[in-house]
Amino acid sequence: MTYINNVNCSNSKKLYKALTKIYGIGTHHSLQICDSLGLCPHTLLGDCSPQQISSLSQIITSNYDTGVEIRRNIKENVQKYIKMACYRGFRHAQGLPVRGQRTRSNHKTVRKLSRLNLTGSKKNKSF
Repeated sequence: MTYINNVNCSNSKKLYKALTKIYGIGTHHSLQICDSLGLCPHTLLGDCSPQQISSLSQIITSNYDTGVEIRRNIKENVQKYIKMACYRGFRHAQGLPVRGQRTRSNHKTVRKLSRLNLTGSKKNKSF
């Protein structure tokens, strides 16, 4: 196992697939990173030298937002919508679907997810 930007990547995977384990790096960005370093994207991550791995991590940290930075930006944007008191902010605050999904039958999943995200654990229902 190789650690790149505090993410545990498998040595048995191809380089471009292993880079997609990092939150914020997709297939397109991983192929761009491989091209900029001159690495073949189909080589195994375990076959890369430590120098190549360190250059990978340097390019990722300098050119791409990953992990905690992206999550922080998303959370700030949601708080901005709530503070502006726009329609999307109300939907986020109530834990309802934001982008026009139906609520007659399947809004329960969104409500469960919002309840888990706000408190960190399930709330006990007391009637």
